[in-house]
This record gives sequence, C-alpha cells and structure tokens, in this order.
Amino acid sequence: MRVRAVVASAPGRQSVEHIPDPEPAASEVVIEVRACGICGTDLHLLSGGLGDDRFPLVPGHESWGEIVAVGTGVHDHRVGDLVAVDPSLHCGRCGRCLRGQGNMCEDWGAIGATRPGAWAEYVAVPEANCHRLDASFPREAAALLEPVACAVRGLDRLRPRADEPAVVCGAGTMGLILALLLDARGVGPVTVVDPHPARRELAARLTDATARHPDEVTGLRVPWVVEATGHPSGFTQALDLVDRAGHLLVFGVAPPAARVEVSPYRVYADELTIVGSMAILHSFPAAVDTVRRHAARLTPLVTATFDLADIGTALDGVRAGTTVKTLIVPGASRGARR
Repeated sequence: MRVRAVVASAPGRQSVEHIPDPEPAASEVVIEVRACGICGTDLHLLSGGLGDDRFPLVPGHESWGEIVAVGTGVHDHRVGDLVAVDPSLHCGRCGRCLRGQGNMCEDWGAIGATRPGAWAEYVAVPEANCHRLDASFPREAAALLEPVACAVRGLDRLRPRADEPAVVCGAGTMGLILALLLDARGVGPVTVVDPHPARRELAARLTDATARHPDEVTGLRVPWVVEATGHPSGFTQALDLVDRAGHLLVFGVAPPAARVEVSPYRVYADELTIVGSMAILHSFPAAVDTVRRHAARLTPLVTATFDLADIGTALDGVRAGTTVKTLIVPGASRGARR
C-alpha cells in the first residue's frame, strides 16, 4: 500500500506524492495523522535554510493522531490510542543527554526535520515520543501541543513572577501563545509589540494583552521580556525594554549569521539575565495539562486547515502571515482509513 505525503525534494520544491506505507520498527508505532501544524521552522527547512542535506524529506513535526500499528518492544501503547508526538530525538548517550540536556544532544534530530514527518497520512515514530490523549482531551486543540510545549519550556527558562509586567515582542503564533501562557501564570499586565496592524488586532482579540506598535513603547521598561520575532531588530528592541535587574528570554529563531551590538557594561551594571530556549525539554507532559485546562483560549489560534493536496495554498498563507496557526489535515478530503 502507498500513502499520500508532502515530499520536499529540494529547496523551494515540494509536492504531494505517494510513498511506501510506513512500517513500525522495534519500539515504534505508526500513527494515522489527524492533524499537523505548519510553523516558521518548516519554512526555514523548505527554503534550505537548515541545510540541503535534509532533502528529500517529508516535513511535519506538530502532529497528533491514532496509533494503527505497533512494533516489537512496544509496551505502553496499543492500537487505537490517541497520541500527540514530541518530535525531538535525543541519542541518550552523549554527555549532554546524560546531564539531562537532551535538547543539546550532540546528535540531535527531529521528526519532520531529520527523519520523515507528519505531513502525511501515516507516520512512524518512536513510542517514547508519544503522549497519550484520553477521551476527554479537547481534540480541536491537540495540534497545538508541540508549540505549547516549546512555550512552556521557554517560560520555565524565564521563570517570570506573577503580578509583574511583561512584554512579548512579536505577535506571531508563538508570541500569542507565550502571551496567553504568561497571563495564565498570573504574569501581567502583558503587552504585545508588533509593527503589523493585523497582528496587533489579533493579539488584542485573542489574548488579554495590550497590543502596541514598536514606536509606542519607547521608554517602557519591564522586568520580564520575551523576544519572539527571530529578527535582530526585535532582539535589539527587546533588550531595550528590559528594566534593571530584569530578564530577557530569546525565543525567536534568528538566522545563524545575524549579529547585534550589546553593551557588556549594561549587562553588568543592570544585572541583566539573558536566557535562550531551544525546542522542547521535559515540557510535553506539562503542555498536555496546559492545553487541557486552557483549550478555550488556545483553540481560536487555529485559523486555517487544509488537506495535503492544498499544501501550496497553506504555505502561501503562512508566508503571507494571513493565518495564525495553519493545520494540515490529511483526511480532510478522504474517508478511507488504514
């Protein structure tokens, strides 16, 4: 049997093709994909920004679905289980993994980035990466679990205190998720800063944050700042917004070659704390609980769904910024199951 999948064959080239039906290796399961998100990392990958050696590849790392087959050595999951997938792959043997820093793994990989992902009808994944969703879990929010897990990891790094003001620079999907989670943790008031009117309108409508243009926050200083744009100019402004003895979380993914000027004296004299957050680490279970409790606030972030056949239209919308979270739903135009 052959199944449909989006295959990225080279930078800027992807198409829907039929690929061999995945089979589970030892300690793996095969999932019928119910939905998989598109994020900025996928755009970097498809453009070749993460390296040409990844092609050909089936992208997709924000997935959930139903287990339809299990390999030998699978003990904790069975056919019929609904699961969300942590895409992070750690070797478990290098020094960083042994120190509990798997996201810094010397052989770090990810489903949908270094092995076939979930822009497909079916995907094989390690059992260890599966997180069971019980019957009461709000399925309409399940595809948000991976980005929420990234945001939870970031806020665990930042450790903001309740009832203190915070600023999020960037009103993209992750900026909005971070603003919602800051509010859910009692941090506030929260201000979201973005130059684009449509994004500010979304921030005001979908969160309880105050949305401001960058020019409107000149002189503002707060103890907690999140940089979620991935642009050097966003980092520069975020650093300017940090109050003395304040904290800055660098969450957005800037180009590796990007550079900005930083005053070492200010970091010293103002006792600034600057931390980064890369991917997911021990935060997926917390994300499952977070999405369960705050599904009503998070679900409106899903603003578009497309079938695999419409991947080009879906990607155009993400690039144009006309959607918040876009989902690929492989079964949107088919009724057949495995």
